[in-house]
Amino acid sequence: MDRDNFAQVYSQYYQVVYAYLLTLCRSEELAADLAQETFYKALRSIGRFRGECALNVWLCSIAKHALTDHYRRHRREMPPPEQAADLPDPDPLPGEKLEERQAALEIYRALHALPEPYREVFWLRVYGELSFGEIGALYGKTETWARVTYYRARAKLKEALP
Repeated sequence: MDRDNFAQVYSQYYQVVYAYLLTLCRSEELAADLAQETFYKALRSIGRFRGECALNVWLCSIAKHALTDHYRRHRREMPPPEQAADLPDPDPLPGEKLEERQAALEIYRALHALPEPYREVFWLRVYGELSFGEIGALYGKTETWARVTYYRARAKLKEALP
């Protein structure tokens, strides 16, 4: 791939990278900023892309590193997933919303208590909606490794939750 075709790559993969980042960070503004940064970094290092994985996998890998760098610079944690579910409920029963928030918080804590790479593989599969092949490529591993890691993460979550 060369710089001349990059405009086509940008238009074809921007939404994929943006959606991937949005699932990880839960902020539209941050996802848009990091998507731009991802394509800037990809353009700068276009000569190093050897085609060993799919282009969207390579771009999502750059995006993941950009998000990690952002959190490192700002010393932030990812926001809890229940923030995305703060839509008003029509006539919730008393205590129902509190129970839902507590359950979501328990899941969030259990997920973040998982050791790496289980936590991230689970996030990439469930929230990032990546295939096992794409997850394996992000880690430089096989699709089978990604499947096994995901199912072990699920089993660990089931053990951790009541």
